[in-house]
Amino acid sequence: MENSKDELIQKIELARLVLNKSIDENQNYDEIYKNSVELDRLIEEYIIAGY
Repeated sequence: MENSKDELIQKIELARLVLNKSIDENQNYDEIYKNSVELDRLIEEYIIAGY
């Protein structure tokens, strides 16, 4: 499913907050890595869409 620009920006911001929280709370490496990969995937989707 293709996201609109605004939806994608909201998802990126939420993913960034989740990643930062997982780092701040010293969660285990696997959880931090999973959050980082999700953020990277959304950023890549944003770039590919040409926004």
